[in-house]
Amino acid sequence: MGRINTNVPSLIAQRVLGQNNQELNLSLERLSTGLRINRGKDDPAGLIASQNLRAEKGAIGAAISNAERADQVVNIAEGGLQEISGLLNELQGLITQTANDGGISPEEKSANQLQIDSILQTIDRVAAATSFQGLRLLNGNLDYVTEAVDANVQSFKVNGAKLNYQETRDVDVVVTGSAQVAGFYLSFGAANLDLGAGTDRFVIEIAGSKGARELSFVSGTSIANIVNAINSFTEVTGVRATLSGSTGTTSGISLQSVGFGSSEFVTVQVVSDGAINTAFANAGIYKLAATDTNAASTAGADRTLFSAASNRITDYGQNVVATINGIQATTNGTVARINTDFLDVEVNLKTGTASGTEAQRVGSLSAFTITGGGADFQLAGQVDITGKVSIGIANVAVRNIGQTVLADSNTYFLADLGGGRSLNVVDGNLNGAQEIVATAIADITQLRGRLGAFQRNNIGSTIRSLSVSLENTTAAESTIRDTNFSGETSQLTRSQVLQAASTQVLSIANSQPQSVLQLLG
Repeated sequence: MGRINTNVPSLIAQRVLGQNNQELNLSLERLSTGLRINRGKDDPAGLIASQNLRAEKGAIGAAISNAERADQVVNIAEGGLQEISGLLNELQGLITQTANDGGISPEEKSANQLQIDSILQTIDRVAAATSFQGLRLLNGNLDYVTEAVDANVQSFKVNGAKLNYQETRDVDVVVTGSAQVAGFYLSFGAANLDLGAGTDRFVIEIAGSKGARELSFVSGTSIANIVNAINSFTEVTGVRATLSGSTGTTSGISLQSVGFGSSEFVTVQVVSDGAINTAFANAGIYKLAATDTNAASTAGADRTLFSAASNRITDYGQNVVATINGIQATTNGTVARINTDFLDVEVNLKTGTASGTEAQRVGSLSAFTITGGGADFQLAGQVDITGKVSIGIANVAVRNIGQTVLADSNTYFLADLGGGRSLNVVDGNLNGAQEIVATAIADITQLRGRLGAFQRNNIGSTIRSLSVSLENTTAAESTIRDTNFSGETSQLTRSQVLQAASTQVLSIANSQPQSVLQLLG
């Protein structure tokens, strides 16, 4: 070392000291902020990944908040529906009480009608008042908006439908198999019963989905009177009779279940045939034609002699077979339903005649179009149609619930139980009134069950799954961005030692040129 102007060891020591200072400052920054990445240069790729994870955390947290809000909305709607359920139960009791005609005065009937009117008004008030932050929940605000309803649709419900912005959804029904009533054709061969003797009895038991009755007839009873006798118990048996096949000397009875579907049946048992005249070759009990419930089957195997019908013979109805928007529908009678992630609808098709079949028109029809409405809840971090859950809540006012077609073929609602209406309890049809109330109870119960399932399955499971996702996303973001204190403190100690060493070395390097002065003597 013989140069003074350039102190290379000092330059090296300064450079190393600067590096050690930078490392020490970096460790101090990480330990003081708790973050391994404080700016882009710390880890460019890690910064990008951590920022994406932070955005996902924010979205997931908002989705959890949305789910909790949805749960609160449904809770409020459920509270209103629970009150309506209690009012409907009270209404059912008033109708039953008023039906006790022999033990209730006209004044009591009028008082009960006043109570019924008050209950109907209260139901409407609850439907109109149940709200969340001013949003009415039970007055139809959250129901779906539909248009272009086909004339072959008796009624329908839209329980859920996911729609994109300004999107509409056509509901197309393809009927591939008609709904059928259960029934038999009874052929007697004459307009009156012709039994073996005046003391003989023709005893027959008719049974259906509601119950059974045994009827007894003497010789000479007209077939028309037998029809009337069977129909007098239709409300008890669920089986109705019509005079059929009256041509010349032949006469018969068509027995059919009141409703359509596999849950309906007609059972016939001839307890005593009364030695009925068998001279008429075609006498007996016939199954209905497979493709036409208005006609008897002509197959020999489908005929049972009256004398051979001592054991019960039964025929069952058939559910409609249909697809809705390409999905095989679950059916019950004339009702078809699908329940998918994107569409949950129920369509009740009108009965009619097509291809000789009394039931559903076999073919394709555009049932209706959903143009909007419903309650949409964003239950995922990603805002798209898959992260959205939709549910519809129909108007539960008395003019909208309890829809039933009664024996007079007219459609009635719960509002028809009001004073002066056709189903009032003072002088109205109490049987029909009770049927309407039973339907209204079923409507409200089904809606409560659907909302309960939505809370438990859609909302509850969403909150649980999103909470797990939030935990995992937070852990991933922490692994990338947060400081590892155990490793960083070790790095801090190393940097402190190296800084002290570099400072000492720099001091020595700066003092080295002084030794050159000794050469000057």
